[in-house]
Amino acid sequence: MPSDPRGAADGRGLSLGVEAARMLASTTKSPPQMQQVSPRWLLRMLPWEDVPGGVFRVNLRRTYPVEDVRVSFSHGPDGGIQVTPESLRELPFLWQFEDLGVLREVSARFALKRVRQGELIVPVGVEAEEIVLVAAGKVAQVQPGFFGDEIVTGALIEGHFFSYRVEREGAGQWPFSARAVTDGAVLSLPRAGFEDVASRSPRLSEHLARFRAESSLPRNKWGEAAVAIAAAPGHEDDLPGTFVDYTTTPKEYSLSVTQTVLRIHTRVSDLYNNPFDQHREQLRLSIEAMKERQEYELINNPEFGLLRAVHPRRRIPTRSGPPTPGDLDELIRRRNPRMLLAHPRAIAAFSRECTKWHVAPQRVEVDGVGLISWRGVPIFPCDKIPISPHQTTSIIVLRTASSDRGVVGLRQTNIPDEYEPGLSVRFMDIDEKAIASYLITSYYSVAVLVPDALGVLEDVEVGR
Repeated sequence: MPSDPRGAADGRGLSLGVEAARMLASTTKSPPQMQQVSPRWLLRMLPWEDVPGGVFRVNLRRTYPVEDVRVSFSHGPDGGIQVTPESLRELPFLWQFEDLGVLREVSARFALKRVRQGELIVPVGVEAEEIVLVAAGKVAQVQPGFFGDEIVTGALIEGHFFSYRVEREGAGQWPFSARAVTDGAVLSLPRAGFEDVASRSPRLSEHLARFRAESSLPRNKWGEAAVAIAAAPGHEDDLPGTFVDYTTTPKEYSLSVTQTVLRIHTRVSDLYNNPFDQHREQLRLSIEAMKERQEYELINNPEFGLLRAVHPRRRIPTRSGPPTPGDLDELIRRRNPRMLLAHPRAIAAFSRECTKWHVAPQRVEVDGVGLISWRGVPIFPCDKIPISPHQTTSIIVLRTASSDRGVVGLRQTNIPDEYEPGLSVRFMDIDEKAIASYLITSYYSVAVLVPDALGVLEDVEVGR
């Protein structure tokens, strides 16, 4: 009969078992781990400004409204689409117009038109006599090229518009053709209908007159009030007088706050504090979770987040869906971009397009980590950028540092019970259940010093 490899027949074995021996052995433990922790490249790469007063004001030159804006729409249960009256204030000729009743009347006069892929919405050279809002889908602006072919000069997506020149007297012509790239919908308002509303509203007539007067003032291509300068003046010519006008309503950023209360039972911290300090580990993991939320807010917060803060002129839709090298070239054609932020799936989609285009993105090393780059601009992965149910996302480009008029993070240092810059851990109390409470608070925000420091590539398709 073969011997039992586990020991004698009575089950006690011939030597001390492993399971029993472990009861007397010291195990080697790892600190508590969490899967939520990400690289948080945005928090690491942003330069941070100290805001002692809790509010950061961005002073700018006076800027007139520009034509690249975004309006919003409401969708009815019957499939109807109507422009939200309040969002009409985003249009240059209705900028900051306060009479909501008049805006409702203007909104009600827009007529819905469904368009099919490839359908011509307005032809080039025809008299421009309407205001057109893109309510759904994508529209390409096309005009004749120098060599007789058609060239695409821009793409419009939901919320964009094109219009007759409201600031000018007399009808002009469309400088481009508008053609539907996808199935979609547009809302149109004839010029006669808009001017009929204006003729019966003294406030709107006055507002349009002021808009037309301001439109005649000299300005640069960024919409800033021009500074008169004479180049190579003649001998004893009169030099122009000028001044730099400032905006009277500069944007202010108040520090946002993220808070939580960490609770630790005193018995745990007293008796089970070796080899790892329970207070320290609980605090470390809580702060990690707070920093993840902080980066999410810096990108997605509806008041100050980067996706919300992008100027309409810096919102670029993709030409065909997936992020091509041509799309990224269009995105980074601004002064001195420092970083691109993209969801890992968007980076994978871009890599696939590079393979199709037979180009290879360069690799760079940042803080010992290998990343891909485009035209020398590193692409940092960020899983906080959302992906829509339609499998589309965004890619963000930033120029950073206040010395370069870029994007800066905001926080206040030297706060009471500061644990690290901008973050405090404050002991609250021990309740009747012997549970100690600690208030963890983080103050932060992000500011865009000039609009061209931030841009976004929209409608980036990642599902193909």
